[in-house]
Amino acid sequence: MTGRATAAAPIPLLDLGLVHGLLAEELKRDFERVLTSGQFILGPEHDAFERELAEACGAKHAIGISSGTAALSIGLLALGVEPGNEVIVPAFTYFASASSVTLIGAIPRFVDVEPSRFGMDAASLEAAITSRTRAIMPVHLYGLSCDMTPLIEVARKKGIPILEDAAQAIGATDRGAPVGTKSAGATLSFFPTKNLGGLGDAGAILTQDDEFAAKAKLLRVHGDAGNYTHVALGTNARLDALQAAFLRTKLRRLSGWTEERRSIAARYRAALRGTPAILPEDKETALHTYHQFTIRVPERDRLQAHLRERGIASRVYYPIILPAQPCFSFLGHRPGEFPVSERLAGEVLSIPIFPGLTEEQVERVAAEIRAFFGGGSR
Repeated sequence: MTGRATAAAPIPLLDLGLVHGLLAEELKRDFERVLTSGQFILGPEHDAFERELAEACGAKHAIGISSGTAALSIGLLALGVEPGNEVIVPAFTYFASASSVTLIGAIPRFVDVEPSRFGMDAASLEAAITSRTRAIMPVHLYGLSCDMTPLIEVARKKGIPILEDAAQAIGATDRGAPVGTKSAGATLSFFPTKNLGGLGDAGAILTQDDEFAAKAKLLRVHGDAGNYTHVALGTNARLDALQAAFLRTKLRRLSGWTEERRSIAARYRAALRGTPAILPEDKETALHTYHQFTIRVPERDRLQAHLRERGIASRVYYPIILPAQPCFSFLGHRPGEFPVSERLAGEVLSIPIFPGLTEEQVERVAAEIRAFFGGGSR
């Protein structure tokens, strides 16, 4: 459908200026406190954040890590994954889910996803397990947990640990269980655009397992057990105290921000009901935290252009499945091997959602989507 672009103010996909503007004075005080302390790596500020994060996420342990990608690699190393081992990864996810595997010399073995929650498909998982499989990495996309029950059943039957990539899903639950509490653990990303975002790179590992937590803490500091005695081949993946301080301030708002995101999502649902758009799954059994409000639509690229012309931002997460990335050509995958993932890559579109997005802005986005499909105003 064609139409004339409007002169209305642009609607961004995310407005970090709005979010941080309300916290500016607190964030400045955080900076001054850390500056005065002289403790910039680990230390009391960092330790306080770990305790508060663990409590907020329903986990026994939270281990601060330098980034979400580093958290995945450290987590895999803590599980004993070695060069040449295989880690099962969904074909439809962000690049870091797989690059964290290759960074430690292991090999990603891709499997397809299921079409409702975009989580790892259990039947594909079981078929992909080989004698070299050492870990399974489900990914919770867009703020919604995978259906973990069938994945856990396969993992237990085969005796293979699960490390959940929850970079986009802090606070998400499945059947009442927070991410990372029914597996070896889960990793988080605090990249600035995340629901809980730092003012730079940061990440964490969540786990209920004391031994796994201790190993992760050791590996993030070069495997140094103290007094320059290195008992494991770790790396430098420590979390800065300054990021920990910023994240503590923002963590206190996370619950409220999540509820606001869910309210915005509910308005989108009401406004887009009856259109050809397939809306995100949101059931009582799985709390969706709406890192993104991602719809599936026919003629996705035309709809995105329609919105762009009218000053409305949107983004495709992700347009190329991982097995089709040039850097993974050595694995020899061919088009058609991952049909659900390939279909999603051609249909998904994330539209604006963030704390502070107004009802009028939500209605304008929805109205333009309805107009594209010929629905006009309600």
